[in-house]
Amino acid sequence: MDEVNKSVVTEFILLGLSSSQDIQLFLFFFFSVFYGAAVLGNILIILTVITDSRLHSPMYFLLSNLSFIDVCQATFATPKMIADFLNEHKTITFQGCMSQIFFLHVFGGSEMVLLVAMAYDRYIAICKPLHYITVMSRRVCTILVGVSWTIGILHSASHLAFTVNLPFCGPNKVDNFFCDLPLVIKLACLETYVLEILVLTNSGLLSLICFLLLLISYTIILATVHQQASGGTSKALSTLSAHITVVVLFFGPLIFIYIWPFESFPIDKFISVFFTVFTPVLNPMIYTLRNKDVKEAMKKLRNRHVGSKQVF
Repeated sequence: MDEVNKSVVTEFILLGLSSSQDIQLFLFFFFSVFYGAAVLGNILIILTVITDSRLHSPMYFLLSNLSFIDVCQATFATPKMIADFLNEHKTITFQGCMSQIFFLHVFGGSEMVLLVAMAYDRYIAICKPLHYITVMSRRVCTILVGVSWTIGILHSASHLAFTVNLPFCGPNKVDNFFCDLPLVIKLACLETYVLEILVLTNSGLLSLICFLLLLISYTIILATVHQQASGGTSKALSTLSAHITVVVLFFGPLIFIYIWPFESFPIDKFISVFFTVFTPVLNPMIYTLRNKDVKEAMKKLRNRHVGSKQVF
């Protein structure tokens, strides 16, 4: 009985995005560019927020933390995917597979909660501006970021707790470029229906709660902005549009995932790529293109860098 419960699978085979050598070579260069853009773009936002005193506010503190999560989100699987485009045998160890599952849900869960924190920040700034400095203190912002990471870690640990002990005794092909939890669970040598429901409930509940909180927050905020007729309305709308765009890009694909959570569709791989590569690229673009303060701070940082080069 003990032998049956022991996992005999020591590695998983990742089928990746394509089996064509020519397409894989193209994808290697394509995703190398996008991965580089994702990492550099988000690091640039973090450095800009740190170095410019005008951006030392709760909104930009939370934005820099979102950029850090995006760097992590882009890095947990994408470098291996890029390297695998040049490898004939695309394998990952059992431990590496469990690590990918863990980090995917840590970063995904943390980002969902952080987006709620950013919505709360905008709610206080627009609906209760006189209390903003008091409510959104540095301590409160740090607590909000800490809570987002704590929830992300607990959310992920609850998944990993039962996944790591599943008996894998034969099938080991994962039809994706990383270890996606639903696909890995299906490879277990037992009836997985109950586990699939647990995964759906765990992830779905966190996503639903965060989505509802975001929906309520932005509905109240937009209603408040609509009633105001001050000069700052256009700036508030510009900031809100960036926030709402990021929320839609993050939660939009989740709706599809939770309608058919354990059915395989060709679009599933695109959604995986969207989460791990495109979203981390789009977020810094959205926030910088729609935000005058960030653009000016980036120009200032660039001019300072160019000026220091000319001195030497």
